[in-house]
Amino acid sequence: MKFSILRNRLIESVQDVSKAITSRTTIPILTGIKITASEEGITFTGSDSDISIESFVPKEEDGDEIAVIQQTGGIVLQAKIFGELVKKLPMDIVEIEVANQFQTIIRSGKSNFNLNGLDAEEYPHLPQITEDKVIRIPADILKNLIRQTVFAVSTAETRPILTGVNWSIKGSRLNCIATDSHRLAQRTAEIETAADAEYNIVIPGKSLNELNKILPDSNEPVGIVITDNQVLFKAKHLLFFSRLLEGNYPDTSRLIPTDGKTEIVVNTTEFLQAIDRASLLAKEGQNANVVKLSSVTDIPGTIEITSNSPEIGKVTDRVNCKSIEGEELKISFSSKYMMDALRALEGTEITIRFTGAMRPFIIRPVHDDTTLQLILPVRTY
Repeated sequence: MKFSILRNRLIESVQDVSKAITSRTTIPILTGIKITASEEGITFTGSDSDISIESFVPKEEDGDEIAVIQQTGGIVLQAKIFGELVKKLPMDIVEIEVANQFQTIIRSGKSNFNLNGLDAEEYPHLPQITEDKVIRIPADILKNLIRQTVFAVSTAETRPILTGVNWSIKGSRLNCIATDSHRLAQRTAEIETAADAEYNIVIPGKSLNELNKILPDSNEPVGIVITDNQVLFKAKHLLFFSRLLEGNYPDTSRLIPTDGKTEIVVNTTEFLQAIDRASLLAKEGQNANVVKLSSVTDIPGTIEITSNSPEIGKVTDRVNCKSIEGEELKISFSSKYMMDALRALEGTEITIRFTGAMRPFIIRPVHDDTTLQLILPVRTY
């Protein structure tokens, strides 16, 4: 194998596929990056057997030459060393050549590196997915869907199914739900798909986080292909495979209250900043992160956010609401969960609907019913 390639495209592809590579693998060859040169261009592959990422660099794009292939072939190089090395090469063109015994020579300007490679034939094959039903979502909407749900997945391995995001697809509607059983994030979107498409899958939160990092910030469509145990995301020159979680996702529809006793509308930023300030004193003790929210009876249209820590002190903050309707309010909750939820929402104003001091409450942007955040309160005595 022998080819030369533009250094910036090499770095970009190596960084993308490295996101799938972990040092904690039982298959030693998976700590490497597989590089394959064909007549069309160069393919880079990284995998940890749960996630696999493939990045393709064509010989030319938009009339510009990106790579020159002198001899086709393949090699697997240690990801950590190779990744560090390509970032430090001096010139804009990098030449890679595989000699005898998988010895790989990397040249750039006056720099020469010799790396020991491994046989590309030994590298596990990526899943073969037949593309009969492709779902399409613009990349920027897909990134939003991930950002607004994935933070709420569980980090505890006791219920593995909750470490993923539940995607249910019916026709042209996609519903994404994540919960760790203390909070829930939900986002729906219209997608482009076959009319009879119906899926219910759980994608690991870890996979979605990595996908989010490498998707472009554009409205280019991303193709999604779902099989029994794998999902494939296809962007321009990029393939991202993830295994799916096995098992049934709990029915969360009954968690979402339909009634409400108190409803407030507040400015998102003002409310977030007040919770943030209160959380400074809510870090210690048994009820770490807990803040209290109550309506101020003597000043209509105002809510009070308090937290106290016997060791440190107490904070009281007031926020003016655009509107308050319903019963008097007294509730405690995790400031961290509230801040995560507020940061995931878009829009300058939010509606919060409470159904009692110990019942879950719902946060939504005003004039947007595609996004919902739910938080369970904390019992404080």
